[in-house]
Amino acid sequence: KSATMPTSSTHLSVPDSINSTQGTNSSLQLFSKFIHPDTELYKEFYNMWIALMVVNAIIFLVGVVLNSLALYVFCFRTKTKTTSVIYTINLIVTDLLVGFSLPVRLIMFYSAGDCLHCSLVHIFGYFVNMYCSILFLTCICVDRYLAIVQVEASRKWRNPACAKGICVFIWIFATVVTFSILSMAIQFAQCCLSKILALMVCEYFFPLIIIIFFTTRIMCALSKPSLMHQSRERRMRAVQLLITVLIIFMICFTPFHVRQVAISINPDMPHDISLIVYHVTVTLSSLNSCMDPIVYCFVTNSFQSTMKNIFRKTEPEQTSMDILGMNKSTKGS
Repeated sequence: KSATMPTSSTHLSVPDSINSTQGTNSSLQLFSKFIHPDTELYKEFYNMWIALMVVNAIIFLVGVVLNSLALYVFCFRTKTKTTSVIYTINLIVTDLLVGFSLPVRLIMFYSAGDCLHCSLVHIFGYFVNMYCSILFLTCICVDRYLAIVQVEASRKWRNPACAKGICVFIWIFATVVTFSILSMAIQFAQCCLSKILALMVCEYFFPLIIIIFFTTRIMCALSKPSLMHQSRERRMRAVQLLITVLIIFMICFTPFHVRQVAISINPDMPHDISLIVYHVTVTLSSLNSCMDPIVYCFVTNSFQSTMKNIFRKTEPEQTSMDILGMNKSTKGS
């Protein structure tokens, strides 16, 4: 009897381990419908993988150069650190992190191979920075609305200390929410769909609704005579900023999240379509790091002039000296 007890216990434990393994595999299988590694695209659509890598390289170069210059301007050439400038600096940091994640993605493809944990860490970092970009763009739009429409009522909220606190909260919120929802979606297949949807509602659809609401409010408010004390240039710049943010949302972020919703509604979408659409929409979301510098032009009056001064050569000074020399020679003659 004593000899048969371990055998029976072994037979009881094997199905449990099999069930846990099957549960983990099914969970990862369902989660993989939302996220596809590069190896799948490389094996099945090699030419498209090459094209997307070229596009990502261009996005990396353009985004890092533009955002590095913008970070220099806002940190070292802008004296007054207003709330809009503080939000913009944090947005630039997220865009730089998104840009630097693109070569990391390529390095991981060649070095990490099929390392699932490495891919998940990269995906987590990418999603955190993408959602931070969304939330900081939302803050810039709300801040612009308060500065134009609710000038007196928002004075106690629009101060650098409050803006810094909001930025810290956004970084923590995006990190905690993304980590908790992604980890739960991987571990529990049954609630994977609802968790992914919750992530998109918290960090995409809700900010989009806020931006549309405040854009509509500011467009209506700018036509009222009570706001005529605001300069026409400032009002136009606010409208241009909000419209630019909406365009960025539509081009960069909406396709990816629409694809995720489509997978949630129809998990049995053909694998080839799901794979191609995923990588194309992720590339579009990376394009955000190249389009955000357009937003920076409307944050402060001096950004464009400061950027021009950085690239301006000494040719105008030389030309003026030549003119003086010509005048002297004319007088002498």
